[in-house]
Amino acid sequence: MEGIYAIWQRDIIKFFRDRARLIGSFAMPFMFLILFGSGMSGAMSSMIGGSNAAGPLADFDFVEFMFPGIIGMTVFNTAIFSALSVVQDKEFGYMREILVSPMSRTTIAIGKVLGGSTIAVIQGLMMLIFVPFIGVSISFMMVIKLIPVMFLVAFAISSIGLLIASSLKTSQGFQMVVQILIFPMLFLSGALFPLNGMPAWMDFIVKINPLTYSVDMFKKIILQPDQMAPALREAMGLDLSVFNHVITFSQEILVVVAISAVFVVLATLKFSRSEG
Repeated sequence: MEGIYAIWQRDIIKFFRDRARLIGSFAMPFMFLILFGSGMSGAMSSMIGGSNAAGPLADFDFVEFMFPGIIGMTVFNTAIFSALSVVQDKEFGYMREILVSPMSRTTIAIGKVLGGSTIAVIQGLMMLIFVPFIGVSISFMMVIKLIPVMFLVAFAISSIGLLIASSLKTSQGFQMVVQILIFPMLFLSGALFPLNGMPAWMDFIVKINPLTYSVDMFKKIILQPDQMAPALREAMGLDLSVFNHVITFSQEILVVVAISAVFVVLATLKFSRSEG
């Protein structure tokens, strides 16, 4: 436990000392929310509710719809890119010093995943600073529910990042692979657009995408679709179904837990066999 704590603490301290990274973490969410969200709000409202939308469909707010996805995007990017430090430690030789310490490689791997998960949760919570400016209503209980869900999602994505980092030797290679992987997963997760009317082959990818279930959990906590009119909920694509079965929040938790378990085992095994 001391070894895990030491690795976790090192990553947390590095995060808070890196002011450029801290400030830069707001750049992309700000761009999507303020520029992309506000600019596309009228167009998306027309597409979903029609130009003369009335009734429940008139209540559609694209910026509000995007906000859970923005939190998800922040958590995903932070969690998976946290594994970049593993590759950088290899390049600068620091990883060799860690590997010759009494700590086991499993301890190092778990410490790295926990560190990346914690940083991702912190950055995800920092996105709540936008709440007063976009008209989204967030209660204290929503935040309490968000924290463990964000940590669970971040843990799964950090494990995927560590698995990738353990297989690569350069920072450039890691960033290229992650960008190719994360952007299709993000755009096919429902984070930025409703997932209605997709071709069958793309709908299949959506259903096997782990980010889909993660984003949907954030939406259920923040948007509370159970309190919406059925027509609006359906138009916004908030009734996620697989094999004609609507997925519940608890079932999504089980899916993400299973993904976390699989990838943390694979990442730990791969890291244990990798060379510093």
